[in-house]
Amino acid sequence: MANELRSAEVTEDAVLGGRLRLAQPRRGHRVGHDAILLAAATPARAGEQIVDLGAGVGAAGLAVAARIPGVTVTLVEIDPALAALAAENARHNGLAERVRVVVLDVAGPARAFASAALPAESATRIMMNPPFNDPARQRASPEPARRLAHALPPEALPRWVRTAARLLRPRGTLSLIWRADGVAEVLRALEPAFGDVLVLPVHPKPAAPAIRILVRATKSSRAPLSLLPGLVLNDDLGRPAPEADAVLRGAAVLPLA
Repeated sequence: MANELRSAEVTEDAVLGGRLRLAQPRRGHRVGHDAILLAAATPARAGEQIVDLGAGVGAAGLAVAARIPGVTVTLVEIDPALAALAAENARHNGLAERVRVVVLDVAGPARAFASAALPAESATRIMMNPPFNDPARQRASPEPARRLAHALPPEALPRWVRTAARLLRPRGTLSLIWRADGVAEVLRALEPAFGDVLVLPVHPKPAAPAIRILVRATKSSRAPLSLLPGLVLNDDLGRPAPEADAVLRGAAVLPLA
C-alpha cells in the first residue's frame, strides 16, 4: 500500500533529452526550464566543489554532475521530502558517489552549515534558483509545497547571497536565475561581496521582453558588470530555438559557463 500511495504522489520524468530521470511530486513545484538553464550557466571543472542552494529534487545540481564527471555536488534543501527525492534521484542516475544531500535552511546560521560539512570558503561554485515571487505582491499558491518553492519575502534574496558569499572561496562564482524585472534586486544583493557580474537575459520569443535573467558573479572581484546577448527560447511560431534546444535537451552550456 505504501508503494502504491507513493506512486500516486510522485512521477518520474525525463530531462536533458533523457539524460536524467527525476522523481518529483505530482503536485506542487515541478522541474522546468529554469533548473536546466541554471545548470548550463554554472561554470565547473573536474575536482571542484559545487553547492546547489534550494535544490528541490536536485535537477540543477544533478545536471551539472552529469555533464562534468569529476565534480562533487552538495544539494541543500529545506524540505525533507524533497531532499529524500533528491537523494533518490542521485542514486537512480548513478551519481550518488559524487552527489550528497543535506537538509538545511539556506538562511540558517553558519554553524548549521559547518555541522553539515559546509564550512566557510569550502565551495568553488554556488548555484541557486531561489523562490522569486513576493508573497506581498503576488497571489500565493494554496499548495504549501508550491508556495514555499515559489515565494519568499524581498529580504530573503540578500540572505541567500550572504550564505553563498560565506561558503565560496575567494574568486569562486555564484550562478543564479531570477525574474527579469528583478534585476535591480539582484545587483543590490550582489554588490557587497561580488563583482565581474555577467547578466544573460532569457526571452520566450525573439521580439518578447525577457522573462528571466541568468547571472554569474565572482566573489571578491572588482571587474565591472557585463550584459550579454539574450537567449531566445522559441521562434515566433513557438518552436524551440536551436541554441536553447541544445541547452535544454543536450549537453550545451551557456556563455556564462
